[in-house]
Amino acid sequence: LQLTATKAGRHMVREKGTYLILRELHGWEREPAVLAACEKLIQVLIGDEPGPGMENLLEVNIPEEVEQQLQRLDREEEEEQERWRQEQEERGSTPRSEEPSR
Repeated sequence: LQLTATKAGRHMVREKGTYLILRELHGWEREPAVLAACEKLIQVLIGDEPGPGMENLLEVNIPEEVEQQLQRLDREEEEEQERWRQEQEERGSTPRSEEPSR
């Protein structure tokens, strides 16, 4: 997602048709970490372009309470991914994505 931190990067990713590829990947991917990354990038691609002064999102000041909430959500997402990996190990499956049926 670092590539989409800048306005130029977001433009280039949109221009390359990334959304269509991610939409297809999201349809058959099973690993939560990959799904979460796809969903975050899709939100960036379909969302409105940030306003003036936010061309580089790495330089935007985030209020402390918002930062704490984002960190909490990240921890919850990591816990969910770990639970999924443990379930896969218990089933004897490898935590890899499944091949789409052809």
